[in-house]
Amino acid sequence: MLRDLLEQLGKNNQLLHVKREVDTNLEMAAVINALDERPVVFENVKGYENFKVVAGLCSRRELVANALGCKKEELLKKLADAINNPVKPEIVSKAPCQEVVIKDVDLDALPILYHLQGDGGRYTTASIGIIKDPETGRNMSYHRLMQIGKNRFAARLVKKRQVATTYEKVDGDLEIAICIGNSMATLVAASLGPKPGVDELGIANVLEETPVVKCITKDLEVPANCEIVLEGRLLKEQTDEGPFVDLTETRDQVRQQPVLEIDCITMRRDPIYQALLPGKREHKLLMGMPKEPTIYNEVNKVTKCTNVYITPGGASWLHAVVQIEKQAEDDGKKAIEAAFKGHGSLKHVVIVDNDIDIYDPNKVEWAIATRVQADRDLVVFRDQPASSLDPSAKHIPGQKSRSAKAGVDATKKSTSKSFEPVEYMTVDINEYI
Repeated sequence: MLRDLLEQLGKNNQLLHVKREVDTNLEMAAVINALDERPVVFENVKGYENFKVVAGLCSRRELVANALGCKKEELLKKLADAINNPVKPEIVSKAPCQEVVIKDVDLDALPILYHLQGDGGRYTTASIGIIKDPETGRNMSYHRLMQIGKNRFAARLVKKRQVATTYEKVDGDLEIAICIGNSMATLVAASLGPKPGVDELGIANVLEETPVVKCITKDLEVPANCEIVLEGRLLKEQTDEGPFVDLTETRDQVRQQPVLEIDCITMRRDPIYQALLPGKREHKLLMGMPKEPTIYNEVNKVTKCTNVYITPGGASWLHAVVQIEKQAEDDGKKAIEAAFKGHGSLKHVVIVDNDIDIYDPNKVEWAIATRVQADRDLVVFRDQPASSLDPSAKHIPGQKSRSAKAGVDATKKSTSKSFEPVEYMTVDINEYI
């Protein structure tokens, strides 16, 4: 749970504490950014004496891996295994997240951040929504929520994703529970987006034991150990949502989105509110990293894939490096096509051999420089469905965004001289200095 994670970070001297009073209106977001999103607890939140606020818990891949009990290099396989083998969580009758029950809802009582001048309003960002689809069952995913009243939000739903699909096909309101202040397992599982019918809470339960409890007013289950739960309904009523900063660190367009009405709030007696900076490290990691297992699975259908990295330089969404153990001359080209199947928003992908460190952009660039001929190794796909987050794509209201896509086969070729990097002898520098 979140509190165990904070305790672990504290023991490892990785958790900062801000004891002076900090305002949720612009100031707190600025402090989180100035700290380069290192894990932090705000202990004195202006106007919210009963709350603490945490941020930065997923800002680095090493933090996520450590919290899930593995090394950075092992994270991809751990997530892929959890997606493929979910375990139904236990339902408990009593839970810390329901120590306090509030039916006279006032969202102003929560320390929701106003992040940047020009935002459409106060936004929850580390907010995880749980619904039930009548055909495919439970779904858990992230949703940014813009407060528009005492008990109302504008909820951002992405078309063709599960919540939007369910919302569009049901008659009347769609029940939803919003969970804030979650364990690392829940945070990661909610970001994965597996195929319909795969329960993300079952994935979380593999990564870390995650019991659930039934909501007070809704036919939904939520993580028993989360900090705050907002029980509500997505109405058929629409309203403006935005502007707000998205993954590319640019402002997303204002859209007509559903109104979310909150009927009940449950929480711990001493709740911890969780914040996440839009467009920055934590947002990017939680968006990009979960697409790595889906690319990995698709590439493994055509050749042996050993690792995948959605790069921060590509806004942690549009660019990937895929490492393969090449077995045939055309494996690089096959891997390019498979990578685009594994992540539909991918714009550019580079395929490399096992001797290239995919986390080092200099090593990847070296592979391109020494192993690529553009007329032989560059693959271009014209006029493809693309991400709405790409500012350079073609965007027509009411239509799917379109973009050209490209893959670079930066693997060694049998038809050309293979340049291998040299390695100097390893020495213990302490013996010399």
